[in-house]
Amino acid sequence: MSLVNSMKSTLPKTNSAKEFMKFVEEHSQTVDKSLAGTLMATLTTMKFDGSHGMYDHVIEMSNIATRIKSLGMNVDENFLVPLIINSLRLKYGPFQMNYNIMKDNGML
Repeated sequence: MSLVNSMKSTLPKTNSAKEFMKFVEEHSQTVDKSLAGTLMATLTTMKFDGSHGMYDHVIEMSNIATRIKSLGMNVDENFLVPLIINSLRLKYGPFQMNYNIMKDNGML
């Protein structure tokens, strides 16, 4: 059985395009929720591993947050920034402390 045939077997037999489109819409929402959950799990567990630059790490996390937003979930900047800072290695501790001090003093 080819991939096309196996995909065809999962689609319902409908009498109109309107019924078919309704089926596709209902099932695509499930996929969006699943993708949003996967992206949230990825975002919240990411750690900077040093395999690429810190800038790239921050951009990658920001891009994931943007993808989550495009799926209808809000990722607030007040959540994202501390998440990114906490994903850094321990050697960036002074940077993290400086951010926390600035935040506590209302400088951010």
